[in-house]
Amino acid sequence: MRYLFLCVVFGYAAAIEMFGRDQSSAVRGRLMCDGRPAVGVKVKLWDVDRTDADDLMDEKHTDMNGEFHLAGWTKEYTTIDPKLTIYHDCNDGIKPCQRKFSILIPDSYVSHGKVPKKVSRLECY
Repeated sequence: MRYLFLCVVFGYAAAIEMFGRDQSSAVRGRLMCDGRPAVGVKVKLWDVDRTDADDLMDEKHTDMNGEFHLAGWTKEYTTIDPKLTIYHDCNDGIKPCQRKFSILIPDSYVSHGKVPKKVSRLECY
């Protein structure tokens, strides 16, 4: 039974590599906290998967102006579900951990191929 399970899992992964489509997405934005640029905030672009672990497509930190640009690609059978996740400390007092905020990127910003053709814009104040 364990052998059958391993064969199915590895077979599924191999099938995606062989027959899946390269798809990409990009998001650009600016984050503010109390009217000032949110500097050094971690931002990640994910592909949300339902059957296996989510795929990290890109990860960066905001610059001195609170701006970021993320772009990435992955291979999937069905249309990817890109999600931007923001890890921040804005207005959280002395809490030791960062808060996490996620935004789903619309399908209209998913491109075929490894290079995104459209960029989603986001500004949070």
